[in-house]
Order: sequence, then C-alpha cells, then structure tokens
Amino acid sequence: MDGVFPIGDRPMQLDLFVALPGDMAVRDQQDLMAHPFFSLAKSKRTAPIDYAAGDVRIRVEGTAEHGLATIWDADVLIWAASQLVEARDAGLRTARLLSATPHQILTFTGRGTSRRDYQRLRAALDRLQATTVVTNLRQPDLRRRHRFSWINEWKERADAAGRPLGLELILPDWFYQGVLADAFVLTIGREYFGLTGGIERWLYRLARKHAGRQPDGWAFDFRHLHAKSGSLARFANFAIDLRTVARRQRLPGYRLAVERRPDGGERLRFAPQIYPQTRGINR
Repeated sequence: MDGVFPIGDRPMQLDLFVALPGDMAVRDQQDLMAHPFFSLAKSKRTAPIDYAAGDVRIRVEGTAEHGLATIWDADVLIWAASQLVEARDAGLRTARLLSATPHQILTFTGRGTSRRDYQRLRAALDRLQATTVVTNLRQPDLRRRHRFSWINEWKERADAAGRPLGLELILPDWFYQGVLADAFVLTIGREYFGLTGGIERWLYRLARKHAGRQPDGWAFDFRHLHAKSGSLARFANFAIDLRTVARRQRLPGYRLAVERRPDGGERLRFAPQIYPQTRGINR
C-alpha cells in the first residue's frame, strides 16, 4: 500500500521505531540466508517458488503486476534487521513499525540517491509488500503454516503542507521475531551490497550461513544448490553460472572451488579466506 499519508495517520496499535542514524554493522537473518525466499533474476518473475527439504516447506508467491521480491529487494530487510539489532544491543525499544527516510535505506545498502534510485526503492517496497510467503519454518508444529508478506504495509509520510517526511513500513511478525532471536542473525560484510549478480549474492549469503569461520569451509553438490536456489534456470545453465562465479572469485571473504566427486558429479566448496569485519552477533 503506497501513497502519501499525513503524519499521525498510522496504525494506533503499533509502537513506532524511528531508524537510528549513523553507521552500523550489517546483519542478515539466517532463515533468509539458508532458504529460497527471493527471485535471483533481475527480470520480473511471476512463477512461484516451491521448496521442500526434510520437514521444511516454503512457497513464495508474487503478483502479475509486481512479480516476486528479488534478492536485491531483500536489502531493505537487511537494513531493517541491522537497525533492530543495533537498537536492541543498545538497550533501546524496538517495534515492527519503522520510520525512516529513503536516503537512510539507500545509503546503507550502497545505492545512489538520484530520483531513479528513489523510484527503484519504491518498486522494491511494492514487491516486498505484494510477495506472500507460506512456510512452516519456526513453527512449534511443523504441520502448521505461517503466511505473511515481507512488508505488511508501507507508506510515504508528509506534513500538513504536503512536504515529504520519509516513509513508514510494517514488518511481519515472523521476520521481526526471527531478527530479535540471537541464534537467527549473522553479521555480513558490507561488500555484499557491491555484488551485482543474483547468484553471487545468494551464494555469499549461503556461504556466510554454512561455511562461517570453519577452516575447511562447506561444500554443496551442484544439484543440491540448484534445488536450494529456487532458480527457474535449467540445471545445465545453472551449473555454468556456478562455475563462472567460482572462476571470478568475487565473493568477499571466501574462496570458491569446484570439486569433482567420484561419481562424476560436481560440488562447490566455500572456504573462508578473509573474514569480514564484524561486531555484535556473529559466528
């Protein structure tokens, strides 16, 4: 829900958290790092993501108008997670209703601040609001499902004269509770925002989640990665993309290597190289 609303026109039942100024560590929510919640393509994707692994079930749906939220749109959620953890660690009260300026979000995520960048941020907020997720992750009973949108609502704020005052957005409880649980947040390198490829971004988050600081890193079979990505690409094309990423070695803090298994299959190994500068919650 976008548009311009007068200040004070906000859900009365929710407390307001005003975004903190200044630099802070970049935090990511581990469920979002480990599972296929976002489209990796820059072109609009309307086909849903259906993922099942063990007891975990995830379905992500978009609309014909906006498509699925992308891994670039998820930068807004990384910004929100960083804000919430920073405030909590400082002993400040947090809330699902966040107030910020577009400039704060854009600069934190390494974007420009031109008119076009502001328009892209609005489009990202629209996709996050229009995308719905159904999952049993973090449910006490795995037979139960939780349905939510990445952003329940968002709106642009203005004063009585119509001058812009920033924006407000409401985070879903599923995401909010996951961020504020210590075990579900990791610090990531700010260089992440400089990664331009969808698969590169996804692989970095996966490496940070699974390889962490383990000396030997972590390895995934190519076919497992294909299923875990939620990508619509044919496996053969996806494998080419993995080899290309490994050859370019652009993932900050990790060295990638393609290994051949005895049965002829391939796997991708992530080995820590240079650890990101971190503070706060980390592993």
